[in-house]
Amino acid sequence: MRLMTAALAGLLASTACAPSPTLIAPVETRTPITFSQLLARPRATADQRIAYGADALQFGELWLPRGRGRHPVIVLIHGGCWRADLPGTELMDYMAADLRDRGYAVWNLEYRRIGHPGGGYPGTFQDIAAGLDHLRTIAPQNRLDLRRVAVSGHSAGGHLALWVAARDRLPADSPLHVAAPLSVRGVVSLAGIADLDAYRRTGPDACGGPSTIDGLVGVQQPGGRDVFADTSPPALLPLGDRQIVISGALDPIVPPRFGEDYAAAAAARGDPAQSVVLEGAGHFEVIDPTSAAWPRVVSAFAGLLD
Repeated sequence: MRLMTAALAGLLASTACAPSPTLIAPVETRTPITFSQLLARPRATADQRIAYGADALQFGELWLPRGRGRHPVIVLIHGGCWRADLPGTELMDYMAADLRDRGYAVWNLEYRRIGHPGGGYPGTFQDIAAGLDHLRTIAPQNRLDLRRVAVSGHSAGGHLALWVAARDRLPADSPLHVAAPLSVRGVVSLAGIADLDAYRRTGPDACGGPSTIDGLVGVQQPGGRDVFADTSPPALLPLGDRQIVISGALDPIVPPRFGEDYAAAAAARGDPAQSVVLEGAGHFEVIDPTSAAWPRVVSAFAGLLD
């Protein structure tokens, strides 16, 4: 049910000891879709909506597979440029439903974003952290296996997925630091904005340009705090977790060079990190279960959790 292709299995097994080459997989022949086209399709609904905090946006949607066994868990973090004016958890509903059908429990997180009261720094980061750690509370009654948890995010959510896996690397004086964060098996970043500083300096304006990054983490001031020190994954390397960074070769929002550069930096610091670039895929194919790219994404989860 959750079989991994032999080629990708070998690739993932090699990441602990090898540099981080990029795999070009010729998988997609359709014209890349937009998020509006994705959301125009009918979609399934989650089994439960559960609050992890007092704010109306501090909730997760739990998708539970059939069966009585303890379920491996995939935590999903949606993208949307960290902005309140763009879609939220619904972007991940399609992949959540598919993964549920494959036997995974899915915990799809909502969080305060730029434009929401309390969004940005530190609220956005604190929400993601609290949402992940809330799995400890809901695991017993929902038969969740906390020994097998992977985190995945798309676009801006890919940044947050890498960040939340790195919390044990946060400085003790950071307002984002917590004692004993929940451990994860690894991260699958899907078209993720892994390096905030690099994306601010050289990324396309699709998310609103540098002002969006400034709205998320604050404006760097001479002599002030380093706004990337506790918010951007490269500043927290090595994470110590397996990281699979998947990009679409035709992605205009997060071009694959950002994923490639991050994975290479992580591997250089000793992390088992791998960049996978899917030829013919754009920004949203990596979260679309009907795309030819989707089996590669499923294989990444299987490699972490099966």
